[in-house]
Amino acid sequence: MVVVEISRDEVLHVAKLARLALSEQEIEKFREQLSAILEAVGKVSELDLDGVPTTSHPLDLVNVLAEDDPVPSLSREAALANAPDPEDGFFGVPPV
Repeated sequence: MVVVEISRDEVLHVAKLARLALSEQEIEKFREQLSAILEAVGKVSELDLDGVPTTSHPLDLVNVLAEDDPVPSLSREAALANAPDPEDGFFGVPPV
């Protein structure tokens, strides 16, 4: 079994990268949690994976997107019907 211990400094480094301010209690909590996560991931290295094909997704998904069939779009008048301030056939927006 692979035992991985994350140090306090490593937790602080990750927190700095994520721009997180952590209390002392959170630092210890995340140190324990990150160590447990890395230990669980390390268990994969103990498995005999010879002959197991690589996968990009655990389920065999084929063409999960809807067909891209052309359909009529809204008319300009219908699109602008509820616009608060249409200008010359376009949406009016405040200047930036």
